Amino acid sequence: MTSSERRSRATEAFFGRRKGKPLREQQLERMGNLLPALRVDLSAPSPEKLEDLFPVPVERLRLEIGFGGGEHLVHRATETPSTGFIGVEPFVNSMAKLLAEVESRGLRNIRLYDDDATALLDWLPDASLDQIDLLYPDPWPKKKHWKRRFVSQANLARFHRVLKPGGLFCFASDIDTYVNWTLVHCRDHGGFEWMARNAADWKTPFAGWPGTRYEAKARREGRGSAYLTFRKI
Repeated sequence: MTSSERRSRATEAFFGRRKGKPLREQQLERMGNLLPALRVDLSAPSPEKLEDLFPVPVERLRLEIGFGGGEHLVHRATETPSTGFIGVEPFVNSMAKLLAEVESRGLRNIRLYDDDATALLDWLPDASLDQIDLLYPDPWPKKKHWKRRFVSQANLARFHRVLKPGGLFCFASDIDTYVNWTLVHCRDHGGFEWMARNAADWKTPFAGWPGTRYEAKARREGRGSAYLTFRKI
């Protein structure tokens, strides 16, 4: 990677703090033993078939960036065992919580990455994913921080490269400015078609949506959510 590429990536960082409360003993054990077994190794060449990352046969491939508490990722992986999921989450405490669910449920269709999602996106093969989920990402509400929002022309270009023809980019947020920001950026990119045909389409949660803690918080605070689906064209 060149120095200019490193500088570019640094300006795109979408996450803030990496750690919260100290982990308990069992959590530390999972972080030390289970996470290395599930972590996608970017030092190795990306496989010709991304399905080979998984120890079980998978028919579809789905990436969730910033899975937070992991409720959505665990729900989807449980309901669709024939789909291989890659979950990205740099926050240590969230990763520890997700690992406990993976272990207790015996999920074998999940791989994980605990650092900058842009590095993973750059590693992935062309046209390898069926879907990318970006759900309640940090909105970076102050204008001076907008450059840290994950939706950018640089990252949309990454999405477009790794999605299969007709692949989906699904975005959810309760922050109106970020919803509008995403709509404008996808329009300006030109490689994504917004699938909504009427207002109900983007106000209605995605099919099979389990809800998340962030959505519940938004509702308690009186904010509605938008659910946007874009198709790669």
